[in-house]
Amino acid sequence: MDEFEFTFLPKALPDLSGCVSKEIVDIYLPSTVNHPYLRIRRSGEKFEITKKQPVKEGDASHQFENTIPLSREEFDELAQIAGKRIQKNRYLYEEGGRTYEIDVFQGDLKGLVLVDIEFNSLEEKATYIAPDWMLADVTQEDFIAGGMLCGKSFSSIESKLSSLGYSRFQFDEFSKQK
Repeated sequence: MDEFEFTFLPKALPDLSGCVSKEIVDIYLPSTVNHPYLRIRRSGEKFEITKKQPVKEGDASHQFENTIPLSREEFDELAQIAGKRIQKNRYLYEEGGRTYEIDVFQGDLKGLVLVDIEFNSLEEKATYIAPDWMLADVTQEDFIAGGMLCGKSFSSIESKLSSLGYSRFQFDEFSKQK
């Protein structure tokens, strides 16, 4: 299945208090490669395994994605594999007829927030205009890809984030906006 999306760093967050949210745990495999494309995910009470790769090398905004649903038992067994792990809370925010997936990272990446916007077609993606609360389009930035973020800390990517004008979200800042 083709997936069309942009990923942004936000400069501020909208009010997320009424948003549906869920905890997500991703495990990327194999743990021995720099940028793994295979992911095992627990998203709330939903479990899946996904392989996601760019359709065209160098364009992360158009991916080919294969997803297979898993049972809890299958996920639990596969989760014992040594993989690169990441944890985040995802908020689904609606604005202007669009759904924004706002990922608030936990653990060593606390302070990082990414926003994904998915589209139904290349044409729809081409006409998208980001709202004022977006800071920078990081869709093509390798260091921000899910498989690349695993095993990293905020401090290890902070200089790259700063060069894009991004400031770490403090817990107090975020909770005021909830």
